[in-house]
Formats: sequence, C-alpha cells, structure tokens
Amino acid sequence: MSKSVSPVPFTRPQVKVPPHPQWPTLTDVELSATKTRIKKLLARRDAVLVAHYYTSPDLQELAEESGGCVADSLEMARFGSVQNAKTLVVCGVRFMGETAKILNPEKHVLMPDLNATCSLDEGCPADEFSRFCDQHPDHTVVVYANTSARVKARSDWVVTSGIALPIVKYLSERGEKVLWAPDKHLGRYVQKLTGIEMLLWQGSCVVHEEFKAVALERIRKLHPEAAVLVHPESPEAVIGQADVVGSTTALIRAVQQMDNKSFIVATDGGIFHKMKQLAPDKQLIEAPTAGEGATCQSCAHCPWMGMNSLQNLEQVLDSGENEILIDAEVREKAVIPIQRMLDFADKYQKNKR
Repeated sequence: MSKSVSPVPFTRPQVKVPPHPQWPTLTDVELSATKTRIKKLLARRDAVLVAHYYTSPDLQELAEESGGCVADSLEMARFGSVQNAKTLVVCGVRFMGETAKILNPEKHVLMPDLNATCSLDEGCPADEFSRFCDQHPDHTVVVYANTSARVKARSDWVVTSGIALPIVKYLSERGEKVLWAPDKHLGRYVQKLTGIEMLLWQGSCVVHEEFKAVALERIRKLHPEAAVLVHPESPEAVIGQADVVGSTTALIRAVQQMDNKSFIVATDGGIFHKMKQLAPDKQLIEAPTAGEGATCQSCAHCPWMGMNSLQNLEQVLDSGENEILIDAEVREKAVIPIQRMLDFADKYQKNKR
C-alpha cells in the first residue's frame, strides 16, 4: 500500500502569467529570408540551435534545418553537452538555458528572451525552498528540471518527467524518503506508482493544471475510439483517464506507435507540430481546458514559450545579448545532481535494451 503523501505547508507565490506575445505573421518569402539570415548568424557565431517541442513550428523547423535539435528538456541537455559549437542558443524557457550553461560552462549560452520563465520555477523560490530542506535533513531532495539553478544546487537529484519514475523507484528500493519539488501533480503521480514516502512542494504548471476532468469525460464520449495522452503535470483526475501518461517524447512516440487513428492530447499545444510531422495520418484533438466556456490563463499554450520567436532570435544572434550567466559556486553545486540524472538515464537506457 502506498504511504501517505505529505503536502508542504507552503502557499506558493502568485505567479503572474504574461499575455501571449503577438508576433508579426511572415509571408513565405519573408520567412525564407529570415531563416537564411539566422542560419548565417548561427554560422558566424559558431552556434547551434536547440528548441523545445513547445516552441513555435517555425523555430522547431529552423533548429532541425540548421543542424540543431528539437527535443524535451532531457534530450536538450544531452544534445548541448556533446556539441563542439562555441555557442548554444536555447529556444525554450530560462531553466533550460541555465541547465545548458551548468553543463557547458565554457560555452556561451544565449536565449531569445531572458524573461521566458516557468510557473513551476517562479513558484519555488530558492531561499524558501532551501529553508524547508533544512527542516527535513533526513529526506533526499529531488527536484524537477523546471527549477532555477539555485534550487538545483540545493538538491540531491534533478529529474525530468521522462526519468522521474525510474529514479524515484531506485530511491524507494534504497529505503529513502523524498522531498519533492516543485510540481505537486507529477510528484503525486510518481508517489502513487512507487509507494515511497514523499513531501510535496505545492507548485503546478499553469498550462497542465487547466486540463479539466469533467470536460475530458465529455470529449471522450464524442471520440470513444481516441486514445487519451496525458502529461503527468496534469491533475490526478485527468491522469486517471489516460491511456498513456508520459513526457513529451513519450507522448509523441505513442502517436507514432499506437494503432489508434485519433488521440486526445493533454499537454502544451506546441507538441502538435512534431506529432503531425511524424504521424500525418493521425487525428489530434486538444484536451479541453478552462478556456472552454470560461477564462483560462494559458489555454494549453505556455506564454513563456511563446516569447521565443524568429524575430528576437535573429536580434540576439546579431547582438550577442541575453547570455545566461551563473555564479560559479551555484554552478559547481548544481552540476552534481544534473550529471547524476544523466548518468542514471544512460545506464537505465542500456539496461532496457
């Protein structure tokens, strides 16, 4: 039987969600010319472009066309570490740029917009989190990748959604207790499957928390043949209806490999671009959010991811501004749990073969 989950007696700061940026629409000729200029700037700076699945289709296509990559946060971290390029340009949110810098201190790491943060990161202030860790010294500190460099520096393990479950299972087998931050939904999901004792920080993603169980039940009745794909940052009642629960990469793989012809997808809508590329014959249906007949903050599209554009990418490559800088002491501490995750993930994948 699963042990009880103890929530943290902490009310997260109110995260101010920015409006979705409205970038000018480019004609096909303008788009081609802009991409050509950016590719020249990438070559001039000896830079490689790394983009997350939740960024715009234009950025995803440019990353692949220019020899970079489109991936989830774990694969973004891996890719950046094996590149010879002197500069990494990270199209995503700030913690991804920080992770790239932590793993590659000798490289320049640029981002289109340094204000592109994350509600999970914002809802886990490093000072308050550190004080809470100090109150529970008998717990192993496991933090999700969606956290600041300072929070990572206070942790024992860093995990992504793709590797969280195997790592926590490993800790459970060792008889350890876990202090988990920041996403309460992912933490509860992991705890339910492992039975490990956990203290959960009360953070959540403004995108995934908006998926609604009742509305999902209704849309499932309209599409009974559709498989339901859910990211584990979603609420428990939404996860409970899923055919597949997994990271962005796992959900993309499910669309490719499952026999179903249609899928209801509960994660950021940016993922649809890659799904359509890899499985053009499949029907993709957005899972309902609070935006259905109500007001929502994100409507299944991260506004911070939306701060990345071809326009500000070109500007950053031209000027060299928006460089990620991390205090040396913080970086030395933060690299330990990140590298621990990467080493574990490598062994885990080899054992699965």
